[in-house]
Amino acid sequence: MSSKVAAPGLFDAAIIKRASIDAFKKLDPRRLARNPVIFVTEIVSALVTAFFVRDLIAQNGQAFFSGQIAAWLWFTVLFANFAEAVAEGRGKAQADALRKTRSDTLAKRLIDPCGEAGMKEVYQGVSALELRVGDIVLVEPGDLIPGDGEVTEGVASVNESAITGESAPVIREAGGDRSAVTGGTTVLSDWIKVKITAAPGSTFIDRMIALVEGAQRQKTPNELALSILLSGLTIVFLIVCVTLWPLAVYSGAYLSITVLIALLVCLIPTTIGGLLSAIGIAGMDRLIRFNVVATSGRAVEAAGDVDTLLLDKTGTITFGNRMADEFVPVGGVSEHRLAEAVLLASLADETPEGRSIVALATSRYGLEAPVLGAEAMIVPFSAHTRISGVDLPGRSLRKGAVDAVLAQATPAVSEWIGGGTTTLSPSAVDRARVEFDQAVERISRAGGTPLAVSENGRLLGVVHLKDIIKPDIKARFAALRAMGIKTVMVTGDNPITAAAIAGEAGVDDFIAQAKPEDKLAYIRREQQGGRLIAMCGDGTNDAPALAQADVGVAMQTGTQAAREAGNMVDLDSDPTKLIEIVQIGKQLLMTRGSLTTFSIANDVAKYFAIIPALFVAAYPQLETLNVMKLASPQSAILSAVIFNALIIIALIPLALKGVEYRPVGAAALLRRNLLIYGLGGIIVPFGGIKAIDLVVSLLHLA
Repeated sequence: MSSKVAAPGLFDAAIIKRASIDAFKKLDPRRLARNPVIFVTEIVSALVTAFFVRDLIAQNGQAFFSGQIAAWLWFTVLFANFAEAVAEGRGKAQADALRKTRSDTLAKRLIDPCGEAGMKEVYQGVSALELRVGDIVLVEPGDLIPGDGEVTEGVASVNESAITGESAPVIREAGGDRSAVTGGTTVLSDWIKVKITAAPGSTFIDRMIALVEGAQRQKTPNELALSILLSGLTIVFLIVCVTLWPLAVYSGAYLSITVLIALLVCLIPTTIGGLLSAIGIAGMDRLIRFNVVATSGRAVEAAGDVDTLLLDKTGTITFGNRMADEFVPVGGVSEHRLAEAVLLASLADETPEGRSIVALATSRYGLEAPVLGAEAMIVPFSAHTRISGVDLPGRSLRKGAVDAVLAQATPAVSEWIGGGTTTLSPSAVDRARVEFDQAVERISRAGGTPLAVSENGRLLGVVHLKDIIKPDIKARFAALRAMGIKTVMVTGDNPITAAAIAGEAGVDDFIAQAKPEDKLAYIRREQQGGRLIAMCGDGTNDAPALAQADVGVAMQTGTQAAREAGNMVDLDSDPTKLIEIVQIGKQLLMTRGSLTTFSIANDVAKYFAIIPALFVAAYPQLETLNVMKLASPQSAILSAVIFNALIIIALIPLALKGVEYRPVGAAALLRRNLLIYGLGGIIVPFGGIKAIDLVVSLLHLA
C-alpha cells in the first residue's frame, strides 16, 4: 500500500501565515488584471478610499460611512487574494518538501569507456549540476541518482520514497519498461549505469515543483469561458450602475458615488470571481495529494469530461498474475496423480504462476512439496520452447503452452503407474485427446489460460490458470456507466478469453490481441466522434496513444518516453487510479459549477437589500420590497457590502475541499445543483444580510 503525499491541514498555521502575507502581495494591479472581477473591485476600492480621504479632510459627515465602505471593499479584494494564496500555499508546502530531495550530489561520470589500458572504465567525480544530457554515470549502493535518466546497464533496488511516498524499494534495470530513474532517489543494492536524459533545472522534480506551486498554471478553456462570462456580467452591471445616476437625478433621489460603487460590487459576481483561481489550484492539489502530478489544469479539467476510459487488463482489471484455479485430468488419470506430477514440474518454477500451482497442489490435495535431489535435471522455461519441467529417473515431466506440449506428445506410450507399466490402446489415446481438447476449449471460453501437462510424452491433463478479477472493479465500472462513461478493456488475449474476462469484469467493450497501433487507432476513431478519451500506460510503445489521448496517465515506473507523452504522471504507478482521476476531475467541474450558481443566485437577495434603500425616498412604493426590514438605507448598503466580503472567506473551505462527488447523471446533478446552490444562494444572503444589519444597527455603525 502506498502512502500518499502528506497533505497539510486546511487551516495549517504556516499556510495561513504565508497566505496572509501573499494576499497583500497580490494587490499588485498587474497580477490582479488576470481576474477582471476582482481587478474592477480593487479599482473602485481605491476610488472610494480617495473619497473617504476627501470627506475626512473636509470633515464631511459622510466620512465615517465612506470609510467603512472602503474598508470592506478592500477586505473583499484581500479575501479573494487570500483564497488563492491558501490554495497556492498548500502546493508550496509540498514543493518545499520536494526541494529537500534536490541536492548538489557528487556524480561518477564515465569519461573513458575503455580506460587507458583498455581494461577498466574510468570515472570522474563531478557535481550533479555539471551533468549534461547524454552523460553516463555509475550509481552504486548508497548513492543518490544525480539526475533523470534511463538505465543502460545493470539492475538495482531503488528507494523512491522521496518522490512517491512509497517505502518499499523498486527494481530498476536496463531495457524494458522499468528502466526510467528519477534524480534524488537512492540506490539500495547492486549498481546501475544511467544515461542522463534531463538537464539540471528541467528534471522531473523541477517540473513537479513548478507545477505544485502553480507557477506555470494556465487557465483552462472552461475557466476562460467562465472568465469571459463574469467579465460580461461586470460590464453589464457597470452600465446599469452608471445609468442609475441620471435616473436618480430625474427622480429627485440623491445617490453618492460611494453608494453606486457599493451597489456595483454587490451586484457583480465577486464570490465566484474571488474563488475561481482557488478552485482550479485546489483541483491540481487534490491530484498531488493522491500522488498524481498533472502537467496542466487542462488535464484535470479534461478528466472531468472524459467519455471513454481505456484500461489495460493486466494489473488494472485483474491482479496481474495468473493463478492456478483447478487441475483437469484426462485419459483416466486421477486428479491426485495429475496434481503430484505438476507439483514436481513446478517446484523449481519461481514465476507467480509456478508458485500458485505449488500452493494449489499442497493446499487442495494435501501433497507435501518434496526436495528435488541431485539426480533431478531442471528444465527452465524459455520463450523459445514455452515449456518448463523436470527430468527424474524414469520420468520426464513437462508443463507449458498447449501447442508446445502437444508437439512433444506421442500418440501411444507406456504409462508409469507405481513402478509398473501399461499400454494405452489407440481408442483410449483418442478419447484422452478429445477430453484434452474439450478441457482446453472450456478453460479458454471461461477467460482462463490452459497449461498442458505431460509425463514421458503422454498428456496427463490441463492446469487452469485464471486471471483473478479485482473484487470491487465491477461495482466501480457500474458507477462509471451511471455517469455515462464507457469503459474499454485492452488486452493481448485472444477474443474468446478477452470476451469472458470483459463479461466478468463488467466493462462495456474490449480490444483483443491489441498492439500499440490498435490503441492509437481506437483513440483517434473515438475522438473523431466527439468523445474525450483517457488511458494509462508505462512503456515506450504506449507513448503515441498517451500523447493522443485527452487524458494520458503515465506511470512513474515507466519509460521516459511515456512520462513525457502523457499529461499526468502517477507516482504510485497504479493503473486503477485512472478511475479516481476521473472522479477528481468531475469534482473540480462540479465545484466550479456549484459556486458559480451560488454566486449569481445570491445577487438576487442583494437587489432586495440595496435597490429599495436607494430609491425608497423617491418611490415610497419600493418599501414593499424591503422584505428584510433593514434599519436604514445606509445600514442596508453597508450590510450588503459586509456580507459580500464575508461570504468569500466562508466559502474558501468548500472551494479547497471541493463539492462532494456522487456518480449521478447530468440531469440529477443539475437538479441537485439548482436545489442546493441555486435556492441556497438566494436564501442564505437574506438571513446573512439581516443578521449583519442587526449588528450594524446595534453598534450604530451606519
